[in-house]
Amino acid sequence: MKPILPVADAAEVRRYVGTLLRRHRGALLGVLALHLMATATGLVAPQLLGRLVEAVRNGATQTTVDTVALLIGGFVLAQTAFTRYASLASIRFGERVLAELREEFVDRVLALPLSVVERAGSGDLLTRSSRDVGALGSAVRYAVPEIVIGLTGTVLTVGAMLITAPVLAVCCLAVLPPLVLTARWYLRRAPEGYLRESAAYADINEGLAETVDGARTVEALRLAAHRIQRTDDDIRRSYIAERYTLWLRTVFFTVLEASYFLPVVAALLVGGVLYIHDMVSLAQVTAVTLYSQQLVEPVSRLVLWLDELQMGAASLARVLGVAQVPDDRTPSDRRPRSTLLEARDVHYAYRDGHDVLHGVTLRLRPGERLAMVGPSGAGKSTLGRLLAGIHAPRRGSVTIDEVALMELPLDELRGQVALVTQEHHVFVGTLRDNLVLARPDASEAQIWEALEAVDARDWAAGLPDGLDTRVGSGGHTLTPAQAQQVALARLVLANPHTLVLDEATSLLDPRAARHLERSLAAVLKGRTVVAIAHRLHTAHDADRVAVVADGRIVELGSHDELVAAGGAYAALWDSWHGAPHPERV
Repeated sequence: MKPILPVADAAEVRRYVGTLLRRHRGALLGVLALHLMATATGLVAPQLLGRLVEAVRNGATQTTVDTVALLIGGFVLAQTAFTRYASLASIRFGERVLAELREEFVDRVLALPLSVVERAGSGDLLTRSSRDVGALGSAVRYAVPEIVIGLTGTVLTVGAMLITAPVLAVCCLAVLPPLVLTARWYLRRAPEGYLRESAAYADINEGLAETVDGARTVEALRLAAHRIQRTDDDIRRSYIAERYTLWLRTVFFTVLEASYFLPVVAALLVGGVLYIHDMVSLAQVTAVTLYSQQLVEPVSRLVLWLDELQMGAASLARVLGVAQVPDDRTPSDRRPRSTLLEARDVHYAYRDGHDVLHGVTLRLRPGERLAMVGPSGAGKSTLGRLLAGIHAPRRGSVTIDEVALMELPLDELRGQVALVTQEHHVFVGTLRDNLVLARPDASEAQIWEALEAVDARDWAAGLPDGLDTRVGSGGHTLTPAQAQQVALARLVLANPHTLVLDEATSLLDPRAARHLERSLAAVLKGRTVVAIAHRLHTAHDADRVAVVADGRIVELGSHDELVAAGGAYAALWDSWHGAPHPERV
């Protein structure tokens, strides 16, 4: 199982929430003020009803009853108005904070080192980007405002009870410790439970994504039963995690429901005894009883949404954890003055103790075209990623003019060395938007020149709206070959001095790929190019060929030199052309 990304601890979550609230102090105070006014106006009616009961007992007139009724009606209308504007302000506040959280999360994700993303896998990051952000959105939109309302109502109602009849109020509230103890029990266990639940969802997403992406491999190798078992195991772990949080809620809510009615019962029983002994008035007993009943609504609101808030807190911890990934580079003040790219005694391992590159040394001549060939799994792509500065070597160095790639700021590095793989993505937007990602200030002429360089001008000009045609999800569908040409056109616009092409033409048929590579050769003249490919015509056209096997460069030279040497490359070349190797004749 791949390691997941970090999760922020409770202290970090509290610090971030505090910073966020201070940042929006004005809006928060406005929301609290409106809720306080809504709750305060709602506390007047029980007092008026209590006095009305006392007045009726003492022989109130019709005028007294009508006056109290009008006052109650007025305060109910005022409470309704304050509640409406308080809810509106809460929703606006929540949406503003949520928008900020989402923007910060996108910034954190885009700042992640690519090597970390590859190591962590897509499942965990996908879960944080979807389920966790969704849960956080629900908490910010609904749970936080509802809890603010519930907390405000609870505090003010309890305060009103204590002011009205302190002794009776204390007796009513004395039955609440079981609820408080159960809430503490729940809050100590819920965060860890919800984190395990989110991690289990990440495992499910990881497994499903791998199965779908590798569906053909699964079918070819008859791995369906194995992948189904993997999915069943992930679902079983998710079931256990969800069952635990469900058990927590079951215990907590059961105690909660029983606790709702205890203050009301206590108010009636204790209030009756105190009234008989002339310790409280009938108006006080009535008001406190109504307050006890009224207390159910804010407490219920507070506790019911507390569960949602726990899920939101767990999701926030996972979202904030993305920012805790350490940077994989330490920029220095040194800058290269030439384009000489060199790897010296490079070792690299994806897992500790399992090197996939073993002491690779390679000096790229500025402006040359180097082809890297070899069997699958030999380490070609890994070496290409090191040469592009995606990964840092475990041992050894990869430098430009004696400056380590990991010492260059990322923006500057990408302006010097660029990597294009067989993986590509078409973003939702216009074709122009997709192309100028590499160079926002590119002119119309430069865009068309880049498309022409990769043989994409004709089909791009034939689109319904040309460069302004919307592509990506919901737009005009590009073929895999066209999408790859867009990725290559971005590369032309980026204009780095060194290019690493990792199977960059794999989705094109051999004839089209060869034509495209010849077009690129004219555009890339004078730049250093490292081409990783299984198609050996790429090697034939290169200045030098590096044969990679078992994590080492076993041969290095021109095409003619290596064919004449009769070694591993000669065997590959003969196999590619279907001719027997001379040594086997």
